[in-house]
Amino acid sequence: MNQKIVCFGETLWDILPSGRMPGGAPMNVAIHLHHNGFDPVVVSRVGSDDLGKELVAFLQEQKINTDYLQTGQTHLTGIVKANISDRNEVTYKIVEPVAWDYIQLEERTAQLVSESDLFIYGSLVARGATSQDALLQYLSLAQKKVFDVNLRPPHYTTERVLALLGLADIVKMNHQELAEICTWLGTEGDMVQQMQFIKEHFGLELVIVTRGDEGAAAFSQDGFFEHEGFQVEVEDTIGSGDAFLATFLTNHLQGKPMNQILERACLIGAYVATQRGATPTYDPASITPDSLKKDTQPYKLHI
Repeated sequence: MNQKIVCFGETLWDILPSGRMPGGAPMNVAIHLHHNGFDPVVVSRVGSDDLGKELVAFLQEQKINTDYLQTGQTHLTGIVKANISDRNEVTYKIVEPVAWDYIQLEERTAQLVSESDLFIYGSLVARGATSQDALLQYLSLAQKKVFDVNLRPPHYTTERVLALLGLADIVKMNHQELAEICTWLGTEGDMVQQMQFIKEHFGLELVIVTRGDEGAAAFSQDGFFEHEGFQVEVEDTIGSGDAFLATFLTNHLQGKPMNQILERACLIGAYVATQRGATPTYDPASITPDSLKKDTQPYKLHI
């Protein structure tokens, strides 16, 4: 597809009981976008250590452009220790500081961002001053900005997240993050009212909320939409939200109706939850609701 997409933020290794796997939400989203026919660019930073070299090699194997992936000499490549004892609710211990905390502002990257159709970023990468400063500079240049909220305590502040919300055009968060942000802003009401408030308060084009075992919802200029999700046998939920977002954006860019967009995004997110790790290889066109039914269990995807 012709759209130019930049994914800015953390690249790292998820340390699982079964071993380590490549991770980091921006990188995961880029890989899932590639499965959908895009050629996204990842802007991040790794160390000059073996883990950094392996991460670059992995991205190249996935056919992801690594020309804008920086290599630092001072800090090690990022790692995250993931606890998947509850497969529906993965928890993380995120090592700090690491290479992706020091993403540098570069002139050629600024040019790339200014020419992009979508600039995707999260809240985690803004925990460090260097990467946060680069992010804010790039956001000032980007045409359309997609904010993937990722509240991982203690790696965020209220002020920082609200500032990043104010710079976005499209926002994706989970239902717990929606409730927390609305508490900061002193607003109440049900989820629909909260989503409408967030959309209007920050002047957003679109608010997307994943809802645990109740699927997902979106609030656009055309109103509120929802999908109840799919029942699957969960291997782990790492990367499910990233697959959801990539699929949502793919179908949104194609101009499909919101009901169809939500159904496809929930479907691919559910499929990824049946696989180990964040970035399994798959053909989106081959995944249908019927293909998931054979593995149905009495619980749903939590993303």
